Amino acid sequence: MSENGKFLPWRAGAAPVALIVALAGGSALAQAQDDASQPVDNVIIVTGSHIARPELDVANPIVAVTAAQIEQTGRTNIVDILLRNPALTASTGSSLAGGADAAFGETGVNLLNLRNLGTQRTLVLVNGKRHVAGIANSAAVDINSIPQDLIERVDVLTGGASAIYGADGVSGVVNFVLKRNFEGLAARAQSGISSKGDAANRYFSITAGRNFADGRGNFAVSYEYNKADRLSSFARDFTGNPARYRQILQNQDDLNDDPNVPDRIPYANLTWADSSPDGAVDVDFDEIPDFTGSGLPYDRGLVLEGSNGRAVGGSNTPVAGYYGDLQPSTRRHVVNALTSYEFSPALRFYAEGKYAATRAYSVSQPSFDFFTYLQPDNAYLIDRFGAGTAPYGALVTRDNFDFGIRGETVKRETKRIVLGFDGEISDHLRYDISYVYGETKVRYRQTANLIGDRYFAALDAVRDPATGNIVCRSTLEYDGVIDPINFDGPATTFTPGTGSACRPLNILGNGVADPAALAFVLADNLSRSKISQEVVSGSVSGDLDSAFTFPGGGSFGFALGGEYRREKSRDTPDLLIQNGDFRDFEAVAPSSGRFSVKEFFAEVNAPILSHMRLAELLSLSGAVRFSDYTTIGKTTTWKLDGIYAPIPDIRFRGSYSQAVRAPNIGELFQPVSGTFSFVDDPCDVRRLNEGTQYRQANCTTILSGLGLSPSQIAGFSPAGITNLRGLASGNPNLTEETAKTWTAGVVLQPRFIRGLTLSFDWYDIKIKNAVRTPSVTELAGLCVDQPTIDNVFCQNIFRGSDGEVLGSNVGEVGFRVQPANVAAIRTAGADFTITYNFTPGDFGSFNIALVGGYLAKKTEIATPGADLDNDILEGPGLGDGFNPRWRGTLDLTWKLKGLTANYSFNYFSKTRRYTTEQLAANPDLVDPQYVWYKSLKQHDARLAYDVGEKFQFYVGVNNFTDQKPDLGELSYPISGVGRFWYAGVKLNSGKLF
Repeated sequence: MSENGKFLPWRAGAAPVALIVALAGGSALAQAQDDASQPVDNVIIVTGSHIARPELDVANPIVAVTAAQIEQTGRTNIVDILLRNPALTASTGSSLAGGADAAFGETGVNLLNLRNLGTQRTLVLVNGKRHVAGIANSAAVDINSIPQDLIERVDVLTGGASAIYGADGVSGVVNFVLKRNFEGLAARAQSGISSKGDAANRYFSITAGRNFADGRGNFAVSYEYNKADRLSSFARDFTGNPARYRQILQNQDDLNDDPNVPDRIPYANLTWADSSPDGAVDVDFDEIPDFTGSGLPYDRGLVLEGSNGRAVGGSNTPVAGYYGDLQPSTRRHVVNALTSYEFSPALRFYAEGKYAATRAYSVSQPSFDFFTYLQPDNAYLIDRFGAGTAPYGALVTRDNFDFGIRGETVKRETKRIVLGFDGEISDHLRYDISYVYGETKVRYRQTANLIGDRYFAALDAVRDPATGNIVCRSTLEYDGVIDPINFDGPATTFTPGTGSACRPLNILGNGVADPAALAFVLADNLSRSKISQEVVSGSVSGDLDSAFTFPGGGSFGFALGGEYRREKSRDTPDLLIQNGDFRDFEAVAPSSGRFSVKEFFAEVNAPILSHMRLAELLSLSGAVRFSDYTTIGKTTTWKLDGIYAPIPDIRFRGSYSQAVRAPNIGELFQPVSGTFSFVDDPCDVRRLNEGTQYRQANCTTILSGLGLSPSQIAGFSPAGITNLRGLASGNPNLTEETAKTWTAGVVLQPRFIRGLTLSFDWYDIKIKNAVRTPSVTELAGLCVDQPTIDNVFCQNIFRGSDGEVLGSNVGEVGFRVQPANVAAIRTAGADFTITYNFTPGDFGSFNIALVGGYLAKKTEIATPGADLDNDILEGPGLGDGFNPRWRGTLDLTWKLKGLTANYSFNYFSKTRRYTTEQLAANPDLVDPQYVWYKSLKQHDARLAYDVGEKFQFYVGVNNFTDQKPDLGELSYPISGVGRFWYAGVKLNSGKLF
């Protein structure tokens, strides 16, 4: 079944529904090395269908990334590789999996985002079967759990997925097809490092397998290890050097908005205004620091008005390096076992088992104090400034680097088993029955978090009159309240009074805190989650050849089946988080939920005409799936598609489908919990022109209704630099999203140009009743950008009598974010591929492969009746991901005897820094050179040499031009790692024994 350690697919005659082992038609990438003489009647199971058919006879467009192409990239992170695919450029790779970019408990997680419609709308399969999620309360799969060297190819399919595979794939499907029936021994080792000598990466994999029972059985086992080093933002000048790191902020020479002067310009040497690592101390309560915590006069630098609390220079904390890591450290172990045994053509047993353990670590930013009050008799305050300097106490604003930068360690274990039987009932009928169980357990630990009651008790430090020692006030006297100004609540995590564990804390100076005090006020927190999935499915598929065939010999194919799926999720925060004991966390309740779904599906394929004059193929297909959820009830999905090939050289294809997405567990069942968020107030006078035509009138209505006068409204400008308290929850009243998708395309394989394949496909996806969970800034903006303030967004943003969003004080709630079925989303564009293989005499073989994408439309209507929001060309930070117009990857490969050279160019076009509304309202917003983020232009190269039939050595370099992120960005349009060198060796042997 195999020679020299090669992987071979399942036999076509026994191919069941579950074993997706071959590429669908029209994929230029996967066909890059196909021989044109391959028989066209090679009947197999393809991604996007349950029916065995020739691989070109599938209407839905599929682009595939092969194992050879994965290896040629030199990367060991699968999502970083798939980011090169135009349909997946908005996915979460290694550069967005750490630091300030990673969500709570998600450090190191890599997620796929197809068509930039969201990770929750991207269905991930392994061998055509669902995979357990990697994040609690979601359906998103952590791609780290999929072994790289066991991948045969990755199929990316648009449209028609729900009718075949069930809900969630409203944007399409990404199917990881694994290698099968391995015999022999294969191993690969690789090591790489950046040109700066950091961000090192080590990779090792080994696979061993053997056939037995005269080839009727096979057993194989695979192990994979990968370790990537953490990369701090301080390690790069463009992110960690204050003189090099720049942001575009309010022009201080244009505060009166001269139409001939840019409103915003780049500034370097940026700092956080009036905040310092050793403390910014205000002793006269004018909200301007008078001294540093070390006792020196405070230099404010140049405070930048209208720039969210930034300044230039001074005694302040630098912004450069503040946002944490450019890349987390990750360590990954993945073990896979695969076996099968054919008792007879009527019965074959197959099984898969997987265990994946990943560990990721990253640091983000320090805790900080904002106008924290020190009492007049604070011992450290008196010692630093004397008894008469601060007779009413002092306010301290501080970035607590000396407490330890907050970090997160995430340990994730994924287990998955697949058990099944398949076989031939007759020459024209096959069956498949399978059971899948998947489980993910996550432990995530955060470090250097401040415990609220302990922190403010330790800050309230006084001298013990009996001993003269500095102690906590609560040790001497306690009336049931800790620090009535800062905390104003009882002690809940320690016992005040004589013998208390409280240790006084000094924050006036850098590194002056007593380690015992830090040990008292700081704590790690350990939270846990568990996700499980069970899927039982059965189907029969076959043809009606025994009764009839279509003209030209085409077989009427069909598939019928049913599936039962059960999903569970549980997330248990640390008790300190549940109780709200941390200063910087609101209380977060444990969450759990479950649902199950029963489904029935059917599919038909009718090649009405084939191998006839002007009808090489005329084929129609259809599929339908009926589902019954315990959460949302019954849904129906379907698809229709067709192919017409007048001659073998050209075939036209098209599809039309309806897909659904059921709300995930978190969207439905997340309990009400506290949260913090910054809010950029859309009613700030500086932002009134950056929204829709309704914003100014709606803001006036809201602010006047709160009692503000016209002059107060005209000058309304909240500070907007503090985290506000609010609530977040799920919504049990959600219903399903519904998507209508159509595709149309053409595939050209001209016989007169051997080795050339071209494809072009247009897609159009419309989603209605889309579930939307806005950020708090989006929530505030959507409230006032609708035709009226009578909308679901205004119902969840709360303002005080001064007009500002509430939440800056303990006990206040400024907002509530929860999902709602309110949005309509549409995206449309084209995918195109070109591959050309040729061998010019004795000069070796050449392969040219181009995969491109064109985005024509990306729009959203936030609520019924609202203005259309055009997201096309928008860059990161303006909404959901980024939306370049053009994307593509070009690969050039040359082979001569044992030598292989590859060059790759990855590209996407420029995107805007600002929304169309901002630019339309402010033509002088920025100098034209800063309107756009620069395009991605990444150049990679690799050289490999075969030594005999068993060994290969290779070296390569990624981003050899050393392109860097754009101004003010950490990882856009490219990661901050820079030029990266690597080298490796492969072993591929024959039979083990």
